[in-house]
Amino acid sequence: MGHVDAEINSQPECWRQAAALAASSAAALPRPGERVAVVGCGTSWFMAMAYAVLRERAGHGETDAFQASEFPLDRPYDRVVAITRSGTTTEVLNVLTALRGRRPTTVLVGDPGSPAVDLAADTVALPFADERSVVQTRFATSALALLRAHLGTDVPALAADAEVAVRAPLPFDPARVEQITFLGRGWTVGIAYEAALKCREAATCWAEAYPAMDYRHGPISIAAPGRLVWAFGEVPAGLAEDIAATGAAFIHSRTNGAYAVVGGRPPLDPMADLILAQRFAVAMATGRGLNPDTPRHLTRSVVLT
Repeated sequence: MGHVDAEINSQPECWRQAAALAASSAAALPRPGERVAVVGCGTSWFMAMAYAVLRERAGHGETDAFQASEFPLDRPYDRVVAITRSGTTTEVLNVLTALRGRRPTTVLVGDPGSPAVDLAADTVALPFADERSVVQTRFATSALALLRAHLGTDVPALAADAEVAVRAPLPFDPARVEQITFLGRGWTVGIAYEAALKCREAATCWAEAYPAMDYRHGPISIAAPGRLVWAFGEVPAGLAEDIAATGAAFIHSRTNGAYAVVGGRPPLDPMADLILAQRFAVAMATGRGLNPDTPRHLTRSVVLT
């Protein structure tokens, strides 16, 4: 078993630890009513997108998500949260440096000895979710699990869904997929973007992601037999029928119950559904003769000079 396989399988326990950590780290996390920005790069940015929607829906206050390099430094947020597995990503460090002494900042980080810890006003460290893999899996979902627990979500129940997701059969044969598109709505748009990134990183697969409502505004034109559309969360009425008409396969936890309903369980939470997408990406990589632990052109952290 490679590093990424082991890290994917460890997510149920990581989520439980993240829930416990959220309870003890409340003082460092956004308070209800604060205007909050969340920044990250790549996977961390996608988790920031998901959290921003969830926090606003929970009534905790205005929340925006930014790719770290695009963060508006002069915008008056009450708190800026940075998500970074390594704590060494250049763009994130630049934001924390620029805001030091100007804005309250919190960093969610895998390595508690990293430079980001010295720059942020508050730190929530998740060393139990740190990874050896280049392809990020458990740190991302554990950071989101922590933030969801802080919003009041029953994360131990999500961990039970994760237990199903690490063992359930894959919903489709990766060897039969030429191209894959992931869709989401609301907070699951970030989940969809992340699932597509896993397929690109691990398996060099042609993978795209869109908000589900925007899919029919052009992107559906690439749907065809041998291609797959995978949706997280709720989907618009009529979308499944429109995809079926193209000849593409459609995967959705609420309509493809054979993979999401295991032992009489209801559909999986989209964060657990993401685990299936992670496993799908790894299986696709293996089937193509690639090693998902050594994705091409990538390093564990992007440090710019």
